[in-house]
Amino acid sequence: MERKKNVVRHHRAPIDKSTYVFGTRAVIEAIKSGKEIEKILVRKGLSNELSRELFSLVREMDIPVQNVPIERIDRITRKNHQGVLAFLSPITYQKIENIIPGIYEKGEVPLILVLDKISDVRNFGAIARSAEVAGAHAIVVPEKGAAQVNADALKTSAGALNMIPVCRVKSLREAIVFLQESGLHILAATEKGDKNYFETSMQEPTAIVMGAEDKGIEPELLKFADEWVKIPQFGQIASLNVSVAASVLIFEAVRQRMQASS
Repeated sequence: MERKKNVVRHHRAPIDKSTYVFGTRAVIEAIKSGKEIEKILVRKGLSNELSRELFSLVREMDIPVQNVPIERIDRITRKNHQGVLAFLSPITYQKIENIIPGIYEKGEVPLILVLDKISDVRNFGAIARSAEVAGAHAIVVPEKGAAQVNADALKTSAGALNMIPVCRVKSLREAIVFLQESGLHILAATEKGDKNYFETSMQEPTAIVMGAEDKGIEPELLKFADEWVKIPQFGQIASLNVSVAASVLIFEAVRQRMQASS
């Protein structure tokens, strides 16, 4: 008899039921009650009177929506979801337009992190932890392609995501333009940088743009940066983990500002 091979199956951890709401009416009521929604999954082709009410509300509230195959929602819950499932956010998103004036009013020098499609929740949590410890004022993320703020992200951040403002924007390009118009110097961390990160001044109002490890910063965003900086590397590994790279740059800003004030 042929012996069966041992097969190791990897299963995703089940999603905590307290982090989502399903059913069109339930999702509508969750939005109306003021719950912070991370994103909504909607079955492709869904169209009825109730769903049109939902779509109208979603547009009004600027909530990210993904049109997905029904199987995607079925994998999360087998209950009567009606093709609609909303993930609840454990944090309240802020508006960058409200954050920057408040920083200046307090007499502080803005230090902002802009994260371009960093989708790994643990990297995001680790970046938030470093940013909060360093006294950064906010983190800016896009509606699409950013890490979901969930229990893993919160745990990795050691609670920092409940303390540092996170600003979710439709367009990172428009957010960067706003930051420039608000007097911030835009630094893009990229291997294409023409100078080392410690060779540029971060004593002035600064926004540091970080990209995903595999793709880096989108070329469209790089065009809007005032400077491209790099972290020198001498080993054989191609790159640093993005959360480590972010920490290096954030704390260089801290070092420079402390040195300038001493």
